[in-house]
Amino acid sequence: MKTLKPYRKTPQYSTIPSFPPPPPPPPPDLNLVGKAVSILKRHHIHNLNPLSPHFTPQSASYLLHHSQFDKTLTLSFINWSRTRPFFDLKCACQSIHILTRFKLYKTAQSIAEHVAINTRNDENGELVFKQIKDTYFDCNSSSAVIDLLVKSYSSLKLVKRGLNTIHLAISHGFMPGVLSYNAVIDAVIRSNERMELAEEMYMGMIKAGVSPNVFTYNILIRGFCGVGELERGLEFFDEMGRKGCLPNVVTYNTLIDAYCKLRRVDDAFKVFEKMSKRDMEPNVISYNVILNGLGREGRMKETGVVLEEMKRKRIVPDEVTYNTLVNGYCKEGNFHQALILHDEMTSNGLSPNVITYTSLINSMCKARNLHRAMGFLEQMRVRKLFPNARTYTTLIDGFSQQGFMEEAYKLLDEMKKNGLSPSIVTYNALIHGHTVDGKIEDALRVLDQISKTGLSPDVVSYSTIITGFCRNQELDKAFEMKREMVKKGVLSDAVTYSSLIKGLCVQGRLTEACDIFQEMLRIGLPPDECTYTALINAYCEEGDTKTALHLHDEMLNKGLLPDVVTYSVLINGLSKQARTREAKQILFKLYYDNAVPDDVTYNTLIENCGNMELKSVVALIKGFCMKGLMNEADKVFDKMLQRKQAPTEAVYNVLIHGHCKGGNLRKSFKLYKEMVSRGFMPHTATIIALVKELVKGEMTAESSEVIENVLRSCKVTDAEVAKALVEINHKQGNMDAVFKILSEMAKDGLLPNSGKTAYAQ
Repeated sequence: MKTLKPYRKTPQYSTIPSFPPPPPPPPPDLNLVGKAVSILKRHHIHNLNPLSPHFTPQSASYLLHHSQFDKTLTLSFINWSRTRPFFDLKCACQSIHILTRFKLYKTAQSIAEHVAINTRNDENGELVFKQIKDTYFDCNSSSAVIDLLVKSYSSLKLVKRGLNTIHLAISHGFMPGVLSYNAVIDAVIRSNERMELAEEMYMGMIKAGVSPNVFTYNILIRGFCGVGELERGLEFFDEMGRKGCLPNVVTYNTLIDAYCKLRRVDDAFKVFEKMSKRDMEPNVISYNVILNGLGREGRMKETGVVLEEMKRKRIVPDEVTYNTLVNGYCKEGNFHQALILHDEMTSNGLSPNVITYTSLINSMCKARNLHRAMGFLEQMRVRKLFPNARTYTTLIDGFSQQGFMEEAYKLLDEMKKNGLSPSIVTYNALIHGHTVDGKIEDALRVLDQISKTGLSPDVVSYSTIITGFCRNQELDKAFEMKREMVKKGVLSDAVTYSSLIKGLCVQGRLTEACDIFQEMLRIGLPPDECTYTALINAYCEEGDTKTALHLHDEMLNKGLLPDVVTYSVLINGLSKQARTREAKQILFKLYYDNAVPDDVTYNTLIENCGNMELKSVVALIKGFCMKGLMNEADKVFDKMLQRKQAPTEAVYNVLIHGHCKGGNLRKSFKLYKEMVSRGFMPHTATIIALVKELVKGEMTAESSEVIENVLRSCKVTDAEVAKALVEINHKQGNMDAVFKILSEMAKDGLLPNSGKTAYAQ
């Protein structure tokens, strides 16, 4: 570790100025004080109110001084008098001393903070310090009061006062403790001051002979990690070890969080290991930070292992845990798992926050399930959670995408009534909705409305309308809109150019489209997948598949991955020219590139696949099932049936397993019945997966039917005992035992198809 820097220069602190002697104050009213004490001893504090106008600062100070060892009486008087006019700075300082001595730190700090707020002219804290010093011995105080005063300044981010108070204390023979230094260092960091200042305070602390503790190091490590200087934070972590100061769970959590924010999750796991080696158990915060880091990295598959470890160690997941996981799965597009965790969360009495609900709503909108999305909005209302602007914008976009513009505008009105201002993203969603409906005039009205709200249309606003014009084959208006956006200083993006290129291609104006493409390149705007796809399609339409394939290769060379639309276009173009071998090669590339074909692509594939290719088609189905793309798997299956291609046992196994995993139990059971009717028997792994999900879904009759069919299909009489055990446990509802016995039967070869797993076929 590099040597910590000493002070580069001695800070210039103020000293207490000399004041002319004030006139002597009037003496306290001893009779009044006596009455007040008598009332306080009888605990009739409300009877003090008539005395309030007669109290002076001198009388209050006298009462505090002479009653300071009577805890109940003094505390009652302080609580009654602290907001009254006669409760001056001296009374406040006496109260701070007395309360600190009684260890009533919270109340003492509250008064100290009130004093700090009401002495703004005391910029360096000299006036307050003088009064604290002058009342120190009269109140039998200790240096803890200095720590409390500095902490009070620091909590208000009054860094200068805190620093100067430490200096004043030292110069007058007081010894501020580690709490004072920790408070000021923390305030420096929270105030976003230079980290050098925090480090200078640390060096000053060492110079003053005050030993840093674990909180000192935690504050410094947090500060350096917070500004991205992890290595400097690690140097302080190493110094802790050298000085015999043991890190605590907060220290480790800070480092774990820092690594995760730097996308170094594997290093964060190493910190976990260090904790275990030192017999220190991670807490729920440790796990939450790791889960968040995995989510940021798109490593949601690993979160399941972490969650299981938490449960194994009896660390109860909290709202942060579930919110983190639900958000992560939503971002990944794994809506099914997100919904499972949401249900688990609410059944455990935990409430999702606004961000989580917004993520769930966004997921449902992407899945085109607007009913479920509105259901989550209603849950928010029931839980008294207020949707934010992003929540409403997400819903408005969801309804607009599907053309439900009336509902979108109702949500816009509700958003405004709740005091939320629509953003440009909100208005762009409405513009998109109108263009999808082909109502460009309505989209133009929204564009005008944007300017009236004080917002400025952005490239998305204009590009969406240009896309609408191109879709309607109104290219003159599209180019006019492009000229208008340039006039307004809004630069075109790839979407703008792609829309124009596509529009020109649709009208067979390929030469002009190529000119626009060259213009893109000249201005340094890289074409995207949509741009290339539009041109590839145009060349395929012209029968020039050679140029189309050249553009496809150019895409790959530029690091752009063709999507399903690109492949569909190429496959159709090649098929039209009877280049079926190349078409098939491109089609099967879809599986490896994770793209999702559409109906046109499937039609092309099945059209060109004979029975010889059945294994390849099965491989596609298997691939989609493994990736959870069940709609795509079903499409391939349906095309097989249409082409009179008989499904195999393997196809049924993977489809049933896939739909079980996706939660579509009715589809799974339907496929099971169909499979059995064709004379096939599902694999044991498929049966267990199906029965488990049917039991979870409370489809008792269906699960019973599957088990009965399995038992009837047992190969040998040796299975009779096992069959009896299955029946008994099934009747008793002990499904774990049923699954265990079935698995054992499969191992012993007593069940049909008990050799390989469904996905291995």
